[in-house]
Amino acid sequence: MRKSFDDLTIADDFMFCKVMQDEAICKQFLEMVLADKIGKIAYLSSQNAIAAGLEAKSICLDILVKDENGKTYDIEMQVANEHNIPKRMRYYQAALDISFLDKGLHYKALNDSYIIFVCLFDAIGKGKPLYTFENVCLEDRQTFLQDGAKKVIINAQAFSKAEDIELKGFLEYLETGTANTEYTGRIETMIEAVKHNEQARREYRFMSGFEMDAREEGRSEGFSDGAYQTKLETAKAFKRLGFDIAKIAEGTGLSVEEIKAL
Repeated sequence: MRKSFDDLTIADDFMFCKVMQDEAICKQFLEMVLADKIGKIAYLSSQNAIAAGLEAKSICLDILVKDENGKTYDIEMQVANEHNIPKRMRYYQAALDISFLDKGLHYKALNDSYIIFVCLFDAIGKGKPLYTFENVCLEDRQTFLQDGAKKVIINAQAFSKAEDIELKGFLEYLETGTANTEYTGRIETMIEAVKHNEQARREYRFMSGFEMDAREEGRSEGFSDGAYQTKLETAKAFKRLGFDIAKIAEGTGLSVEEIKAL
């Protein structure tokens, strides 16, 4: 069962996306996790639908960020351990690269990218608060491939082992819900503001109902006139709320053209 809107926390996907849409909060998060400064945020969006091909598995990114230097950052909140994080990161990286490299462009046009999974569990099992991966030569362990791709897995359970005070506070906030730093205090204030936002409440209600309908129908192809009309109304509502058209199409089974015409 979906949580009540008033019970949502930073650890819930919907609220995490709402919080990370704030540029200042998102930028501080990235600099805190990467232990480095990033350029000014040039693009920030949530729930981006990406399809690697007509028959390929599509994905929906929680938070997609591009900075002024062209670097891209995909941030994902993961509550349940489905034991597939490494393979998911591999697929997400591939899908992003295919999406961003237009036909005719040189491979050098691929910008540096970071796939970041915020987990409430230890996906790797070594008890570290952060796991950062990039391709390195196995023969000497010192020569890096320099393909511009890095992957970061966060383990909120190991918050006490984080050396950086702000990072430790954020991971503890994820794990326990206790806000004891200036940064987590700002997040808590924003969450309260979201909970008093009627549009956000309606959006969550629409999403909850939409997901229940999708599960009941088993994402079957073809539907009756009545079901079709319901999907049109759902698509209209999401479009008014500013949802990405590709995401609406993915969820409703309607075509992009049908949604654009609404």
